[in-house]
Amino acid sequence: MARLIIMGPPGSGKGTQAEHLARHFGIPAISTGDLFRAHVRDKTDLGLEAGEFMDRGEFVPDHVTTDMLKQRMEEADAAEGFLLDGYPRTVIQIGALDEMLAVRGQPLEVVLALTASDSELLARILRRAHEQGRSDDTEAVIQRRLELYRDETQPVLTAYSKRGILLTVDGSGERETITQAAITAVEGVLAA
Repeated sequence: MARLIIMGPPGSGKGTQAEHLARHFGIPAISTGDLFRAHVRDKTDLGLEAGEFMDRGEFVPDHVTTDMLKQRMEEADAAEGFLLDGYPRTVIQIGALDEMLAVRGQPLEVVLALTASDSELLARILRRAHEQGRSDDTEAVIQRRLELYRDETQPVLTAYSKRGILLTVDGSGERETITQAAITAVEGVLAA
């Protein structure tokens, strides 16, 4: 089992690659975006709070995201390993995740960061919005998410780089090529 995080700007292919990596390593992919949409759909208290921020293209507050994640990580399939997609997004969330993992006695093993150009990211997200009918993916919201990613999430990458567990993989190109590069990079760390 493995304890992984996948990161990258919106549209970098995190969700797609998370599914492939989770299947390969036999762990659940836990996406905060999926958690947000499920809570909003089910009209939970956390979902109602999250929805207000999502509609504006803002990050959902740390305490809401962390509470959703804690609930999900208590499920049996995440007991021995997981791949987080979309968490942590802030330095505060790193601390919350560290606390969750310390209680479980499980260290984080790898943070995988996907990269791609802004023009490619915008094109991918707009295509996805059209294909999936996702109302939260407008061009203005996408631009705001990219700004927030750069401003708030870059310090997270820096923190994990300092811990020596950050791997970077080019998220441009064919999905299969990206998947193989990601699996090879993660396996290299886990085998060490």
